[in-house]
Amino acid sequence: MANFVDFDLEPKVLQAITEMGFEEATPIQSQAIPIALSGSDMIGQAQTGTGKTAAFGIPMISKIAREEEKISALIMAPTRELAIQVADEIEKLARFKGLRSLAIYGGQDIVRQIRALKRKPQIIIGTPGRLLDHINRKTIKLDDVHTVVLDEADEMLDMGFMEDIQSILKLVPEERQTLLFSATMPANIKRLAEQFLRNPQHVSVIPKQISAPLIEQAYVEVPERQKFEALTRLLDMESPELAILFGRTKRRVDELAGALQKRGYSADGLHGDLSQNQRDAVMRKFRDGSIDVLVATDVAARGLDVSGVTHVINFDLPQDPESYVHRIGRTGRAGKEGKAWSFVTPRELDHLNFIERVTRHKIARKPLPTMSEAIEGKQRILAERLLEVVQDGELNEYKGIAIQLLEQYDSVNLLSAAMKLMTGEKKDAKVELTPEDPVRVKRRSSGGYKGGSRSSTGGYKGASSGGYKGGYKGGSSRSGYQGSGSRTGGTGGYKGSKEGGYQGRGGKSSYQGDRPSTNRDNQEG
Repeated sequence: MANFVDFDLEPKVLQAITEMGFEEATPIQSQAIPIALSGSDMIGQAQTGTGKTAAFGIPMISKIAREEEKISALIMAPTRELAIQVADEIEKLARFKGLRSLAIYGGQDIVRQIRALKRKPQIIIGTPGRLLDHINRKTIKLDDVHTVVLDEADEMLDMGFMEDIQSILKLVPEERQTLLFSATMPANIKRLAEQFLRNPQHVSVIPKQISAPLIEQAYVEVPERQKFEALTRLLDMESPELAILFGRTKRRVDELAGALQKRGYSADGLHGDLSQNQRDAVMRKFRDGSIDVLVATDVAARGLDVSGVTHVINFDLPQDPESYVHRIGRTGRAGKEGKAWSFVTPRELDHLNFIERVTRHKIARKPLPTMSEAIEGKQRILAERLLEVVQDGELNEYKGIAIQLLEQYDSVNLLSAAMKLMTGEKKDAKVELTPEDPVRVKRRSSGGYKGGSRSSTGGYKGASSGGYKGGYKGGSSRSGYQGSGSRTGGTGGYKGSKEGGYQGRGGKSSYQGDRPSTNRDNQEG
């Protein structure tokens, strides 16, 4: 694989890459960066978690001058989560060059976004519905855009954004570079590429097995309310040098970090609500070993590259297999072995099986660590540390009091007391975590995603001409988007009037708002 120095990048971009801990380019980066730097259009086929953002972000940032005060680059993403994640990485890559970027997505106050646009960002990362909303309000102008990226294009089309994407691309100057990234290449993606890309070059990174071979993967089946006790036993038994513990939500990360500190573990949390200074402080402590457990959300850990991570623990299973691969890839780096443990509630076993099928890797089931295993593990690591201190030899100032104590007390009792003292006394502190709902299997059907977290029959469902019809349909369950008809007609379908929004029958039947595009975008993520 190529080194980033080989791409002849400007020093400020290289400095940002180094600060982020990247050294060797991933396969998609090795192939895509030279093509993108050359100015050619490109189609890149790669899964999430393979380094796509840097693959298009590095060339994009390299081409934009700091002095430009107009929107020069546009990145479209299917969901607010991905838009936020991409924006976070773009900001890091552009920090030393001083470029301004902005994430635009539904669900966030549009007035706040309009204020942010007045600071003249050069890079916009947005979801199609909210981008169109700003274009219609004339708060975003695309006259000077020279680079367009369609990230996870297959997801955007699955979610019914073909018309929005076409409308936006028609407003961008024809003399531009267009980069399209997609995990799959269905017919509608090929049609989109034929319509808007000029002589694109193709790169493809489809790993046969997307799980890292040097990572020992295991799971423990445990009820939600017993997870924390299982975690403390696992940490005691394994005694990781550096561990990353993944929680599904920001609340979960805060509660977990606080609970671990309460029990005497050196831990801290990392999530999207922290300021850059707070994030930097947490990462500094993790890198220098002041804390040995980093509790993080997927968003916070995106692009995280810390050498020496021995364990990844999925306290909560991720929503999709790609996130699972991305998480466990934080360990087992540079030829070193790593361990990945996952806690799975009984209702999540189907989701675990789904992850195994997609990653083509059987995850070993392990029993819940026993209290005796936890105590034994803690004592073993303590004994190893004591032997390291003995081997260092600088003990003369302690020998006098040691001799006096040995004259009065049994040596075994003395050493046992010392080990007890070093183990700490906080282990019985009471801890209560807010329970999280289980993750359910996300399945593909002919019309997109079927299933989801709140219903066995819902999800994005429809024939090839279908789309969002029926809104939330059903009784008390949120059954998802159902229908097989057109987006623009039929009972309960998506209505394009000014009142607009998703309208349907029964249950929680609609999201409504100012504009159809805004309301559709509010469903992203």
